[in-house]
Amino acid sequence: MTSHSRPRQPAQTQPIVLRPAKPAPDRPVSQNGPGRHAFKKPAQPRQKGGFTLLEIMLVVMIIALLGGAAVYYMGGNIGVAQETRVRSDLQSISTQLKLYQALNGFLPTTEQGLKALVTQPTTEPKPKSWRLLFEKLPQDPWSSEYHYVSPGTHNPNSFDVFSAGADRKPGTPDDIGNWDK
Repeated sequence: MTSHSRPRQPAQTQPIVLRPAKPAPDRPVSQNGPGRHAFKKPAQPRQKGGFTLLEIMLVVMIIALLGGAAVYYMGGNIGVAQETRVRSDLQSISTQLKLYQALNGFLPTTEQGLKALVTQPTTEPKPKSWRLLFEKLPQDPWSSEYHYVSPGTHNPNSFDVFSAGADRKPGTPDDIGNWDK
């Protein structure tokens, strides 16, 4: 034998050991157990979205309290707004009555009333130069007509125009008229 060559030894067989395959480097290792995908979460009981009855009732109660507080604190402002509207209407009606007087030389009588500003009077004194001064007479905030007296009780040299107020009865303390300035 030469020193260069070695004798051949018979091939030894190694036992075959089965090992799990290594995951590919681009896929994360699953923590969920064998056969589960790494991105899936373990099964959990499903929770439904939404609000409980208690939460809804609490919100409704808070809204009701806020609404009640708003009405309570705004209550005084409604009376001020109604009075302001009456004063504005009285000013407008007074202006139209003065225009009626300028056109005709006299005011409508108490019997002719404020309707003389909407329809031409047919009773004496008949206007010489009548014009439509209102399409429709305004009503006060309590859905009542305004009252007219000529000559006026409070303004004897002119006329009284007034709202009977919330009680809708003329001659009571809540009347608002052109004499209150």
